[in-house]
Amino acid sequence: MIIKILGSGCAKCKKLEENTKLAVSEMGIEATIEKVQDYKDIMTYGVMSTPALVVDEQVKTMGKVLTPEEIKKHL
Repeated sequence: MIIKILGSGCAKCKKLEENTKLAVSEMGIEATIEKVQDYKDIMTYGVMSTPALVVDEQVKTMGKVLTPEEIKKHL
């Protein structure tokens, strides 16, 4: 599983990344977590507000910081 956090590196983006790592750890699954900060790359996903969560190339959410429990529902 490849999980991408799309965003500029702001506090909200970092929090989503932190919560995603926690969710993956708690679920005991193997996943690669990548940060995508280049706006050109972010735009290829059609994301207009960050942070965004992408799982296996599918945009799951954008514009909000999910809790670890909310993230688990998307994994």
